[in-house]
Amino acid sequence: MILSSGLLLAQEGAVTGASRTITMVLFLITIVGTLTITAWANKRTHTATDFHSGGRGFSAPQNGFAIAGDYMSAASFLGIAGTIALFGYDGFLYSIGFLVAWLIALLLVAELLRNSGRYTMGDVLSYRMRQRPVRTAAAVSTLTVSIFYLIAQMVGAGALIALLLGIQGDQTYLGMSGDVAKIMGIVVVGLLMVIYVTFGGMKGTTWVQIVQAAFLMVAVAFLVMLTLSIYGFNFGALMDAAASNSGKGEAFLQPGQVYGQEVPGDALQTMWNKLDLISLGMALVLGTAGLPHILIRFYTVPDSTTARKSVNWGIGLIGVFYLMTLVLGFGAAALVGHETISEQNPAGNTAAPMLAEAVGSNIGGSLFASIMLAVIASVAFATILTTVAGLTIASSSSLAHDFYNSVIRGGKATGAEEVKVARIVTWFVGLVAIVLAVFAQNLNVAFLVSLAFAIAASANLPPLLLSLFWKRFNTTGALAGIYGGLIGAVGLVFFSPVVSGSESALMPNVDFAWFPLPNPALVSVPLGLLCAVVGTYMSKERDYEKFAMLQVRALTGAGAEKAADH
Repeated sequence: MILSSGLLLAQEGAVTGASRTITMVLFLITIVGTLTITAWANKRTHTATDFHSGGRGFSAPQNGFAIAGDYMSAASFLGIAGTIALFGYDGFLYSIGFLVAWLIALLLVAELLRNSGRYTMGDVLSYRMRQRPVRTAAAVSTLTVSIFYLIAQMVGAGALIALLLGIQGDQTYLGMSGDVAKIMGIVVVGLLMVIYVTFGGMKGTTWVQIVQAAFLMVAVAFLVMLTLSIYGFNFGALMDAAASNSGKGEAFLQPGQVYGQEVPGDALQTMWNKLDLISLGMALVLGTAGLPHILIRFYTVPDSTTARKSVNWGIGLIGVFYLMTLVLGFGAAALVGHETISEQNPAGNTAAPMLAEAVGSNIGGSLFASIMLAVIASVAFATILTTVAGLTIASSSSLAHDFYNSVIRGGKATGAEEVKVARIVTWFVGLVAIVLAVFAQNLNVAFLVSLAFAIAASANLPPLLLSLFWKRFNTTGALAGIYGGLIGAVGLVFFSPVVSGSESALMPNVDFAWFPLPNPALVSVPLGLLCAVVGTYMSKERDYEKFAMLQVRALTGAGAEKAADH
């Protein structure tokens, strides 16, 4: 007999003390384990190369697992599963977009970036241009994208902590309400990510990501198998149960629940809804190749061939994982139910852990339910920790290497000085992310990440590709492209329904929204490209010799090792 999680909660009330004990023990084991890896890596981090790129000694499988661990974040595990659980077919669009995006990273970016730079995206952008203004722009863009992405991960952490402690509605635990528990989760994650990066650098972060990716794949695969076993391993039966328990019937399995909705009698709104779907697709597909914490992963391997092979490993792992999100989302809809998921977290960020609890209850009773919840929640928490560590080190490396060393010190800073500044900057990034995440707790983490993707696709990808492939491209074009795409994406989001004018907005009580699309990529990506092209033609600056040198290095790897060891 299949029992719903809502019925179980109604019968049993709050999570029992035994369940809390199990979940908190595994939670602490996760923290201790990752801190142990960080301490081990700290003893082996001696130079700037060790801190920024892990010594460039990781193999293709190792870096592939690290890429997967970096990419399969709270958005992938919690956000996508929650979106599928609440909205069915439309939620899977995130999985498709996130996976397809890797083809662009593989074909256009991975090898060329590894051959052309040392530590950051700014190394490539500034190679044939004026160093200071371009590196400053690269640092600003890197920090902005990373902060948006960090907010998403930490919002997921807050929701997860509330679930771990069994706090629902007006319930409390140790005097903490659900809102207080969420803030505590955000603060804990912020402090831990600062510790990881400050002491472990890229080497510690990479090994934590490798271990986390392996555990995540195993744990999710186990949960998927148990979920399917309840329905006789018949995915069709699972989909039917999800549809009937969603409150939307067969419409749950059809497109149009969230994106591209048809609005009877309102052709204009229907058009905006269709365009928003296209905009989301552009952000997801183009954004990956511009994400700073993904780009720096290509510097952790010894050569461009290994970089390409590591992307192939990453694509395989990520592809399998996203297929499993289908079972997680539909399983949560079938076994937990729309109302119960929304009651715990309106954005659906806790659907996957709640599914684990429901599956455990159906198969082995309350004790097994507690164990399943503890395992899946702990894995989700580890996923969040590794992603925020990767984002933080991308930000700190860019600010230390691009801004401090190249802009402030004119390239004269020593490696030790760079590392010291990077560690100090880490605390600043952590504090900003904590404060902003507290105010964004009710947004779906997958949606927050899509905004980060939109900014990366608008501000980073056009200048990066033009720098690699267009010989006429120059400093003015790079600056116009970065700042134009960045200001355009952030500005359009600020004047969209995401910030004001809707019940789910950050500021629901005011309305200054005039841009109708929640995702700005449809406008901001062409805007970033247009700014880069127009800015290029507005300047007479040309350096065809430097472009030829960059092409040789990017395509053949000639001089890459010298650049890496510089």
